[in-house]
Amino acid sequence: MLIRPLEKIYGKLGKWLVPLLLLFFFVFSSALLYSNVQQRQVDYKEGQVADKSIRANKTIENTEATQQKRKLAAESVAPEYTFDEDAGTKQSQLIEHLFTLISQVEEETKAENEKRQKAAKKGTEPQLVTLDEEIAALKKHFEQIDSDNLAFYQRIPNNFFQIVFQLSAEEQATVKNEAIRIILTQMKNPIRINRLNEVRQNAYDEASFLNLSTDQTQAIRYMLNQGIVINSVLNEKRTEELQQEAMNAVQPVMIFQGEVIVREGSQIDSNVIQKLNLLGMTNQSTSLFPFIAMVLANILEVFVLLYFIRQLKGQERRVVAIVFYTTMMTLSMVFMKFFQIFQENTSQFIPLLFPAAFIPLVLNVFISRRTGVIAALFQVVMAAFIFYDSIGTNVLTIILISYLFSGLMGTLLDRKRISKQGLSSIVWIVLFPLVMNTILIVYQGMSFTDSRAWVNLIASFAGSILSLVLTIGLHPYIELLVTDNSIIVLNELSNPNHPLLKQLLEEAPGTYHHSMMVANLSANAVAEIGGHSLLTRVACYYHDIGKLKHANFFVENLPDGAENPHNFLLPSDSKQIIFGHVIDGAAILEQHRMPQMVIDICRQHHGTTLMKFFYFKAKERNPDISESEYRYPGPIPQTREAAVVSIADSCEAAVRAMDHPTNQKIKEFVTNLIQDRLLDGQLDDSGLTMKEIKIIQQSLVNGLCSTFHSRIKYPKMESEAVEMKQEQERRDYNGN
Repeated sequence: MLIRPLEKIYGKLGKWLVPLLLLFFFVFSSALLYSNVQQRQVDYKEGQVADKSIRANKTIENTEATQQKRKLAAESVAPEYTFDEDAGTKQSQLIEHLFTLISQVEEETKAENEKRQKAAKKGTEPQLVTLDEEIAALKKHFEQIDSDNLAFYQRIPNNFFQIVFQLSAEEQATVKNEAIRIILTQMKNPIRINRLNEVRQNAYDEASFLNLSTDQTQAIRYMLNQGIVINSVLNEKRTEELQQEAMNAVQPVMIFQGEVIVREGSQIDSNVIQKLNLLGMTNQSTSLFPFIAMVLANILEVFVLLYFIRQLKGQERRVVAIVFYTTMMTLSMVFMKFFQIFQENTSQFIPLLFPAAFIPLVLNVFISRRTGVIAALFQVVMAAFIFYDSIGTNVLTIILISYLFSGLMGTLLDRKRISKQGLSSIVWIVLFPLVMNTILIVYQGMSFTDSRAWVNLIASFAGSILSLVLTIGLHPYIELLVTDNSIIVLNELSNPNHPLLKQLLEEAPGTYHHSMMVANLSANAVAEIGGHSLLTRVACYYHDIGKLKHANFFVENLPDGAENPHNFLLPSDSKQIIFGHVIDGAAILEQHRMPQMVIDICRQHHGTTLMKFFYFKAKERNPDISESEYRYPGPIPQTREAAVVSIADSCEAAVRAMDHPTNQKIKEFVTNLIQDRLLDGQLDDSGLTMKEIKIIQQSLVNGLCSTFHSRIKYPKMESEAVEMKQEQERRDYNGN
């Protein structure tokens, strides 16, 4: 049903109600947020002398100063180098291979010269292999060298080859060995690019004192020039890591609320202006971007809400969702604005007192889980605009993440009364958000010796407790607004002094007693399958209220010895009277504005079952009579509660009419009745599972047996009583 105060409004405005509500919500939220996104206008300029001391209006990080400190920290990090200890060995191996190739070429040259001498004619001089041909042959061998090492040989100048091929084998060996020795000696230590020339010069000087020929010394110098290379290179990745670590170790430079930015009589310099700009206290032109973003955020929220309610069935349910969502979100923004005002004057963590889980939790319970998620998300979006002055600070990060986490935790609870969820609600609403706030404190680098960290934790804990207390305390009253079967309404309807119940007791006492018995049986059974027990009990009180119209035509209301009036009526007339108690009952309940569930159970408690007694009487008179004419109008039970009432109603009436009911007879009857209802399709739409049906069956059997079973007389009790009396007399005699 509609929220009761809105029924008349909805009746007048009709289809215009939803657009008007959304328009009001959009205008109100935009107006509320607009004041927060405007920049403060203060006329402070560089070069002026402050006529009063200027203090920071909030706590904020001085991002520019923080970046400067981090840059200095990164620059102070010494570069990290990697020393290749095997570089000297690699270079010596290349030189070894070079001289091996030189020896191979010389052997090839010797063989070629011998071949040419043999082929030369007598009396003529053979043309021997020239030096250039030897060098060319050596470079031909270079083609077989691995590409990674080829550059080493290509950089060797021809002057080296011209010298080395003119040396003897012993001289070449000396050049090779001395060059390798000096290279290995010099490259034992790290050589960076800035020391390379220095190391090579030291090697040249060492070669000069070897007492070798000029050609040998020059050849060694060529080898040293090629062999001595950089073996310690900059490790850029490790250096960057060290620089990043140094930057991360720098604590943010904060401007704390109340801190003196410039004292009275001091000149306002560029550093002061930079701080004032950061605090938003200088004379700046108002930017339109925050305002545009705020409007777009409100438009997005409205469209998300409209898209969501399209999936809801029924105009009334959509109106309830719109009204409740817009009302709750409006309250949310008002509360956030309230805490934002106090944040400016007292503590920066005051907004954490806001019960961020309350609105999503209430929407989750009373509308749907997705509505709660939408509220949790847009609550954070609105908070970003309400706490606009905190942009760029650690405080805003803590506020937004705390609101988001707490709100989403509220949507994860079961969609039932919070007071019945006990420890689970405390864990989801209080414990987990408190742990998240602790994590945020650690993330922000706050010390637990700092009072601000404890203020943060205490405020967030208080906000979570407030969410839980508000939800539990306001649940009955919110329920009263959103639904027609709230606990307050049901408790009022269950009062025996309700006019309808008093009338039922006075005019149809048998029906009244029957309704009370069915209520006890049904409520117990529904409670065992996790249904709405109180609603079921109230529905049972009124399910036969239609019998008031013809109370004496129902057997439970007849005095002892009275003639059944149906004996004087045709079966068709009796049928209409019996059918009427369902139709008339629903009309009476609607007239008294009863909860829709109570009305539905009244309509459905007989389903479309067959009125067998009058059907068979009618069939005796007319064999062609249709069975459908003697079936209740229905519909069949549409909920678990209605199905339980239907079964309990028939069981109670039948067992009451039994002669000497026993436990076995009651159990067999209940089992057979449920089996008949299943076969007749009466429980098809109820949503009951076979497991739940067994639970219901056992509950009804237990309840009926405890009420109607025949008492067994125990003869032994008399003899025991006599013995107890005699024992008492003996005690009295001994006492005297």
